Amino acid sequence: MLPHRPFVLLALVALASAPLAAQEPQDSLAERVRRAEEAIELLRAQLAEQAQSKVQARQRNTVEISGLVLMNAFYNSGKTNNSDVPLHADTLVSTDRTGLPTANVGATLRQTRVGVTVSGARALGAALSGDLQMDFFGGQQPSVGGRTFPLLRIRTASLRLDWSRLTLLVGQEKPVIAQQVPVSFASAGVPLFARAGNLWLWVPQVRLTAHSVGRIRFGGDAAALAPMQYKAQGPFFTQPDSAERSRRPVVEGRAFVQWGEEDAESEIGVGGHLGWIATTGDSLLRSRAITADFRLALGTKLSLAGSAFTGQALAGIGGGGIGQDLGTGGVPLRTRGGWVQLDVRPTFAWELGGGVGIDDPNDDDLEGSAGGYAGRLRNLVKAAHLMWRPGGGLLFGAEVRRIETTYSSAVERVTHVNVYAGLFF
Repeated sequence: MLPHRPFVLLALVALASAPLAAQEPQDSLAERVRRAEEAIELLRAQLAEQAQSKVQARQRNTVEISGLVLMNAFYNSGKTNNSDVPLHADTLVSTDRTGLPTANVGATLRQTRVGVTVSGARALGAALSGDLQMDFFGGQQPSVGGRTFPLLRIRTASLRLDWSRLTLLVGQEKPVIAQQVPVSFASAGVPLFARAGNLWLWVPQVRLTAHSVGRIRFGGDAAALAPMQYKAQGPFFTQPDSAERSRRPVVEGRAFVQWGEEDAESEIGVGGHLGWIATTGDSLLRSRAITADFRLALGTKLSLAGSAFTGQALAGIGGGGIGQDLGTGGVPLRTRGGWVQLDVRPTFAWELGGGVGIDDPNDDDLEGSAGGYAGRLRNLVKAAHLMWRPGGGLLFGAEVRRIETTYSSAVERVTHVNVYAGLFF
């Protein structure tokens, strides 16, 4: 794009004319004008070519397309609930009886992402913007191709109205109480530490944020979220789950304090969550949580982030309770957990870090009538990563994850190794 055409024209005329001043006197004025006209005509042709190839929004907004082409190769030492992005170790009691090993290797590109951002407009006295982020982690076609035929999925999509101290967001975003995100390109389709302390699920919502300005900024979020349970729907038509049958939205709130700017920004927040689940007899069970989160930037090269929660019936917001809403006899499953991660960037190109996450449901809520316990009792995940960005949008990295999931019969342990290469655009 050439935003200052008159200045460019003058520059080209000057460039075309300057060498002529040093030429011998026999160069006529007509020859100089001819060369200047050729330069101007060349510029016109370039502008016409650019006008034909430019993509422009109907509303004349600024539109930016971005994304990440990402390939992940992985190894699992044992059985997991999902091989390319494992969340917990699976029990070996139900392992295939074919005698085949449970260890496996594979590769996928379904964590590739593409996004569209719209900005540059104003409405209702506020800056208007929108954002749509998609990936190919929406499952796969039931075919012999498996993961090589992934389905497109909306990750987040929202419109924002930003006033000087107030923001209104309408769309699908992470919960208000789970603002921090662990660093991981091995676990991008589902964020790292999901079902191990990270209440991550992207949920349709209406959110209002108020904040002060200055070096230290105080603020608060209030949101109404769509009720949902952590359960699968059909391939096309949807049916109301027990949370939707409560006929009430989920409500969340959070207070926070921020300081610093951009990569050196730090934040501490506390929040609360309240939802409802319908049961027989038209009674309601409560889903509730109290949370705390933080991101502490120690300069621009070192950061520490994390989140913690305690509550019950939290599977509907990112698989809290290791993906379990209710315990034995239909009681709300009480659980607690959290995660923490240290990230270091010694140079612009290199980044390394590590962290741990845990979700620990109350064993008493899972106690069976015949002794023992039903379901997953604890999920502990440890992860470390190393990344290299040599420039040009290239990304190379590796992550090692150790998953320990406790069942009534045993503790299942799996090592997950993920090596990836990507290109930002």
